[in-house]
Amino acid sequence: MPTVLKIGPYRLFFYASDRGEPPHIHVEREDNIAKFWLNPVRLQSSGGFSRLEIGRIQKRLSENQRESLEAWNEYFRG
Repeated sequence: MPTVLKIGPYRLFFYASDRGEPPHIHVEREDNIAKFWLNPVRLQSSGGFSRLEIGRIQKRLSENQRESLEAWNEYFRG
């Protein structure tokens, strides 16, 4: 599970087995986890985060979309 980025209390990562899916990122904080598609940035699934927090996470992901997509492409196509 390579960590792509840490933003505040959030760890952004993907699984090596994610190769066959469209680019996405998993976000975790404590026991909460969410999955966001990266192009465009949108929520795919969530467990434990409030709607307000999901909105904040999505905003931060949008601000870091390019970096996340580059990390995805480097890992899976590199």
